[in-house]
Amino acid sequence: MYVPTRTLFGAGQLNNLHIQKMPGKKAMIVVSKGKSVRSNGYLARTEEQLKLAGVETVVFDKVEANPLRSTVMAGSAFAKENSCDFIVDLGGGSCIDAAKAIAVMATNDGDYWDYVFGGTGKWKAMEHKPLPVITITTTAGTGSETDPWAVVTHEKNHEKIGLDNDNMFPVLAVVDPKLMTSVPPKYTAYQGFDALFHNVEGYVSNGANLMSDMYAITAVKNVGCNLAKAVKNGNDLNAREKVAFGSTLSGVVECVGRCTSRHSLEHAMSAYHQELPHGAGLIMISKAYFTHLIDRHVCDDRFVKMAKAMGMEDAKEPMDFITMLVKLQEECGVSDLKMSDYGTKPEEFETMAKNAKNTMGGLFLCDRTELSIDDCVAIYRASYK
Repeated sequence: MYVPTRTLFGAGQLNNLHIQKMPGKKAMIVVSKGKSVRSNGYLARTEEQLKLAGVETVVFDKVEANPLRSTVMAGSAFAKENSCDFIVDLGGGSCIDAAKAIAVMATNDGDYWDYVFGGTGKWKAMEHKPLPVITITTTAGTGSETDPWAVVTHEKNHEKIGLDNDNMFPVLAVVDPKLMTSVPPKYTAYQGFDALFHNVEGYVSNGANLMSDMYAITAVKNVGCNLAKAVKNGNDLNAREKVAFGSTLSGVVECVGRCTSRHSLEHAMSAYHQELPHGAGLIMISKAYFTHLIDRHVCDDRFVKMAKAMGMEDAKEPMDFITMLVKLQEECGVSDLKMSDYGTKPEEFETMAKNAKNTMGGLFLCDRTELSIDDCVAIYRASYK
């Protein structure tokens, strides 16, 4: 087990950033293209905390919902031009991913895709350590604040691939649920289901173990029993905290356990449809994907245990998990998401299935039962609206 990130967790923890040890003197703050961190005052507060810590700052505000390779390269050039010696990301999973990738390219030569393993990546080893990264997450979704993964899209090649390295762990994470109260209901749901699914996948993968099980089932309970509350009342700080806790644990699960092919299937979807939020894509294919596993009886007892953790105390059948999953989606108002609303067409299914295996085929090796291209197409087809 190696999860070296120091984490400040709890309401109001952003106020304690200035008393932490800083990894440098000049920070590049990475934020999204949107306006929320400015309009909510989060950027000004972060700049003030860093100023109190004696840190000079510049802001890079170009990150997309699914960060692009070109944006990573632009960010690394910005970091070099401004002589930044560490990165601070302020935002959701996309900002965290972008920040880690920018940190890699701020110290290494060439193109980001030179270091990617999968697809057209060149599998090159990093010659230099990335810049240190501090993450301040304003959403509860990916758990990326406590793991070394960065997921970036190559827009020209339609490849969305995760890269990790032991030196890509953030040195410090701030998980402050007060920063999440402003997230709109729809995105609270998308992000919360992403957190839930990281843990569900970790629990049913072939890499499940005593350590990952402990974290995963705890996270499933915290997210599964509190996400609908956070969606319905964004100011419910208790619910926000429980969902954020599940999200942070999901990053640990990715370090001590494994995700499954379902993440590869979604990455292929958003690689071709840039505007599709990752969490929304995961929701779309969730019922069909997990039903496929249940039909194969890969780990019946684990699906029953997750149904119980999500609130069905008398669960007895694996399909009880699907019942609870659909119930939660309905309560969060995301049960009717449509692939077609984001431009996906049935004739793309085989292309996406092959893309999933070619770009992130490693996750297919984490499944308890082998998924063929035909299986993947069938999951897409069963999910299509």
